[in-house]
Amino acid sequence: MIVPSASGRPFDAVLCDLDNVIRFYDLTHVAKLERLAGLAQGTTAHVAYAPEVDLPLLLGQISKAKWVDSIVRGLENEVSQSQARELGTAFAQAPFWADTVIVAMLRRIREHVPLVLVTNATLDLESDLESLGLSDFADHVVSSARVGVAKPDRAIYEIAAKRAGAAMERCLFVDDRLENVEAAVALGMTGVHYQQPEDLHEALAPVLGE
Repeated sequence: MIVPSASGRPFDAVLCDLDNVIRFYDLTHVAKLERLAGLAQGTTAHVAYAPEVDLPLLLGQISKAKWVDSIVRGLENEVSQSQARELGTAFAQAPFWADTVIVAMLRRIREHVPLVLVTNATLDLESDLESLGLSDFADHVVSSARVGVAKPDRAIYEIAAKRAGAAMERCLFVDDRLENVEAAVALGMTGVHYQQPEDLHEALAPVLGE
């Protein structure tokens, strides 16, 4: 779904989220461990992504190991400490992969306008991108853990637009979280609430000539 900005002018840069747009995690092993522990699927993610647990990691204030410790504490009332540790570790170490369709689409758009990754990420982001073969994928990478501010805070959008060399109203912002898209639109950007590849293709097609 495209959420247009008030200006309606064409975009001169693409600001794109990473997780759940480009990168996806395989939580099959975590789900298996949750079943064995008698937990509902998704329990570990619910604990891990609670703001008080997740935000310090995304702001670069704690390591991934400290994040696991926080997940363990959040699970200890429901499972044994050893089970909580196993779940937290498996969640933090879940394998991930990149959607080749989206990667190809964004590589093409980069031939026309700057591409900036804008992601709430950990201090491991650079090594993660390297492992995916995406170290040189974007013109710039704005990581919350490096700049010390996370979406949907206005400041991270301002940083991304500045690095793109484009005015807010000339940026196309892509994210799977509606609150992040709405924050971008409030700043004058054109927003794409990403749910499937067609959402991105529809937004980029005019520039790609499709």
